[in-house]
Amino acid sequence: MVLNIIWVGFILIGFLVALVKLAQGDMLIFTKIMTGLFDTAKTGFDISLGLVGVMSLWLGIMKIGEHAGMITLFAKGLDPLFRRIFPEIPRAHPAGGSIVMNFSANMLGLDNAATPLGLKAMRELQEINPNKEVASNPMIMFLVLNTAGITLIPTSVIAIRQSMAASQGLTNFNAADIFLPTLIGTFISFAAGLIAVAYVQRIKLLQWPIVAFFGGFAALMGLMYLGLRGLPPAEMSATIGLIGSLVIFGVIVLFVGVGAARRINVYESFVEGAKEGFGVAITIIPYLIAILVAISVFRTTGCMDFIVGGIGAAVVALGMNADFVPALPVGLMKTLSGSGARGLMVDVMTTYGVDSFQGKLAAIIQGSTETTFYVLAVYFGSVNIRKTRYALSCGLFADFVGVVGAILVGYAFFH
Repeated sequence: MVLNIIWVGFILIGFLVALVKLAQGDMLIFTKIMTGLFDTAKTGFDISLGLVGVMSLWLGIMKIGEHAGMITLFAKGLDPLFRRIFPEIPRAHPAGGSIVMNFSANMLGLDNAATPLGLKAMRELQEINPNKEVASNPMIMFLVLNTAGITLIPTSVIAIRQSMAASQGLTNFNAADIFLPTLIGTFISFAAGLIAVAYVQRIKLLQWPIVAFFGGFAALMGLMYLGLRGLPPAEMSATIGLIGSLVIFGVIVLFVGVGAARRINVYESFVEGAKEGFGVAITIIPYLIAILVAISVFRTTGCMDFIVGGIGAAVVALGMNADFVPALPVGLMKTLSGSGARGLMVDVMTTYGVDSFQGKLAAIIQGSTETTFYVLAVYFGSVNIRKTRYALSCGLFADFVGVVGAILVGYAFFH
């Protein structure tokens, strides 16, 4: 519903502004609009088509990991942490296992597996919910952390960057150079959501599994940043890309190696997952084209430049650097619509270049935040929850902190 309003608004506002420009003597404005529509429709198709190979590769590898039991093993490792975060879930209740599996799948980029597990967890949480129309404390914690969940490998963002780099003629381009900054950005968002909900629910965060998790992660990221901060920007970007590539390829080797050791048919598992990847990439085409053509009308008529320019002027007036402003609409849209934010990210990369600071920052923001309204609507709607209490406010707070954190991280690594 929200995306429908935004889509219609972009086109109608663009049309009205175009009429004003026509009245002012701009006889080519509608020609520019139509050229932009056709160009962006082609761009959307080309990007989506370029995703087929990468998504098939990654989902094939993830299917190997799933069959090899790596997802289950990963979930067991997270269990001590989540038992402290969800103290009201009875010990050994199925909801606890579904929650851990959902987060494990999300962290590894298994969106197709994560959503069914999340809906299953909500149904199980509803079973122990004393008031069936009011969101329980565990439900709120689960959904807020879902909207701000850590994604270890931003698969789709990396795939889009790689596809666009080829279309922009970039050779030896490493799309994984956003891996570390995105990981830090999404961790900031996750921490903000956890702290916000824990404060309301009076959950003690100074428990060893929680402290160990946050302390270990923060220490690792801090050491990496200290080791990288003295490098020139180009060398820092290359080093981050190397780290990202090593981690991603390390996951591939680990899954394949464990699968072979456990005597599963690795090849057949890969093919099974790759088939899903093809379907996912093709499904994106209409959504991406739809939002891109609306953005094209909005940008061609000057409306987007007016908004971005206004924000930029305000930022400059405050004495701040305004280089981040063109990527800011991605963060504003992400809370409302994932596909809308993806379209804006592509628009930024097309306008400024996939390897520009603005392009990298848009990718980091896209990978660091989640669609709060969509997640709350789908998950609460699946169990007929009418009163969501403070879930939305905590989710939006986590998103806001995540966007700010992503911008700061982007400056630290790429500016």
